[in-house]
Amino acid sequence: MILIADSGSSKTDWRVIHRDGKISQHRGVGFNPYYMTSEEMAIQMRHDFLVNLESEIEEIYFYGAGCSAPDRKAEVTNALSTIFGQAKIHVDHDLAAAAHATCGHHAGIACILGTGSNSCDYDGKDILATRPAAGYILGDEGGGCYVGRKFLTDFIHEEMPENIREAAIERFHITQNIIQDHVYRQPFPSRYMASFCRFISENKADPYCYGLYYNAFKDFFAKHIFKYPDYQNKPANFVGSIAYYNSDILRKAASDSGINVNIIIEGPIAGLTLYHQEKL
Repeated sequence: MILIADSGSSKTDWRVIHRDGKISQHRGVGFNPYYMTSEEMAIQMRHDFLVNLESEIEEIYFYGAGCSAPDRKAEVTNALSTIFGQAKIHVDHDLAAAAHATCGHHAGIACILGTGSNSCDYDGKDILATRPAAGYILGDEGGGCYVGRKFLTDFIHEEMPENIREAAIERFHITQNIIQDHVYRQPFPSRYMASFCRFISENKADPYCYGLYYNAFKDFFAKHIFKYPDYQNKPANFVGSIAYYNSDILRKAASDSGINVNIIIEGPIAGLTLYHQEKL
């Protein structure tokens, strides 16, 4: 049996390819080795569905946020090996997942716009270049945390339309103190900030909410896509909930910026499943 995982900071999509060819699926919490130790990840995995499969999994392909550096890959490998001691484990960056799922064997630019953001220039086989991923405090342009942070900053400074502010208070019962407590004292502040994106998307007919996404996407293009050679002639592909559920704004911002958008999908797990099935 083969276990495939696509993991972000907020959630993980799992697929199991059984020996008879059947595929089972599960969605669980996210794992990021920059913010979690191998012990913490292993504890969470044991509370997930994985413990029921520990004796049957023979090979694991784990694609995850924060899994580019060797030491971070080792953290995830150690967490998985505590449960699947006999399995052959492969850990790779979520950019590889995005490239395989959207570009396949063709050249292109693969982008992630979920809770965070990232991108790479892909030649159809290997990742040629990436841009720095500075994380939710210093980067993540275009991602949910980035959009949510701007929304909350505008809320605190009363720099948003009054109708949107009132709707947010009614929906979330937020105050400046509550926001600051979640951001500075509670765990996983990036998830908290990104959690407001559903509300922003629901109200994107309002010019203010539309502009939050439009400007965030333009910021992402400036920090990422514009810096790849010959980007105007390469298809740009996007993976992630922020890109998928706001694809109309994303395509408009890209068109205004001279970027050719090809595929926009919510997650790469289906493409990854096909990718690894072909190797059987």
